[in-house]
Amino acid sequence: MEIVDKRNALRAGAVSATVTLMMLLSSPAMALTRDDGDDPGAGLSVGQTIGLYVLIPIVAFAIIAALAGLPYGNKGKKK
Repeated sequence: MEIVDKRNALRAGAVSATVTLMMLLSSPAMALTRDDGDDPGAGLSVGQTIGLYVLIPIVAFAIIAALAGLPYGNKGKKK
């Protein structure tokens, strides 16, 4: 049983190492080459980035959670 565990661990390590190596060797430099019709806009400021990727998802989660809990109201609470 122990040999099988070592073999599976070795196989998982080899797969992980291979995937990591392939990701590192893939060419991210191709992202610097402009395509025809490529017209990137201005970058986002720090405030816009935080608002877009942090605040909007938190607000959306809060709204969805409130709407999901709305039908239950105070049914479980008795005084």
